[in-house]
Amino acid sequence: MMEKMIFGRYIPGNSYVHTLDPRSKLVFVFAFIIIVFLANNAVTYALLLAFTLLVVLLSRIRLYFLINGLKPVILLLVFTFIIHILFTREGDVILDLGFLKIYEEGLKQGIFISIRFLVLVFMTSILTLTTSPISITDGIEVLLNPLKKVKLPVHELALMMSIALRFIPTLMDETDKIMKAQMARGSDLSAGPMKDRIKAVVPLLVPLFVSAFKRAEDLATAMEVRGYRGGEGRTRYRQLKWDWKDSLCLATLVLFAVLLFIYRS
Repeated sequence: MMEKMIFGRYIPGNSYVHTLDPRSKLVFVFAFIIIVFLANNAVTYALLLAFTLLVVLLSRIRLYFLINGLKPVILLLVFTFIIHILFTREGDVILDLGFLKIYEEGLKQGIFISIRFLVLVFMTSILTLTTSPISITDGIEVLLNPLKKVKLPVHELALMMSIALRFIPTLMDETDKIMKAQMARGSDLSAGPMKDRIKAVVPLLVPLFVSAFKRAEDLATAMEVRGYRGGEGRTRYRQLKWDWKDSLCLATLVLFAVLLFIYRS
């Protein structure tokens, strides 16, 4: 399962989404997270799915690859759906088992919230899959530049966010290797009572933390050897360029937001 984690990974390409400026993609995703909450009925959620599918097609990332990458978070998706079914008691009763009643509004809200969660995961995954960590760092730094006036260390903050993002798939791969090594030595993390499973996780966490600190130390040493002293006085090798495609991208998002607002209940 760990090797299927897609969040934080980057797949090089030359699609329309790949060629967008990282600033436009960051603004697009953050704005989309807000726009998602405009949907509140079947029509608007159908529009959300269609719009997300359009972005996936433009990114040329295989839909199967994205769906396969959902497996690590599928339990959270199912849990959210079940919670709404069990605790939302509005509307007509569509299933009465005596000890369990499923209401129409509970089922509807469970489906809607699951769709909302799904499209958010897809959009954030497409951001990292089509944008290199270095480009994300540059985009975040430029967008946060106005905060330098209040003495916020923008460069260091953007660098930390980029490193943390890049470490996600690295730590997932490391966890997978440690789990396979433990299984080869006879350890079974998926069998036995819950108490034994929790105990079996300890031999997994210790080498994972040791490996993470070792990687962090190696990274700090490499940055120090290369003369890194923060963002003060540094020139920029990669120049970001805003194109008409970026303006079109954000204009399309605005039109989509207007469309959702019109079709709201």
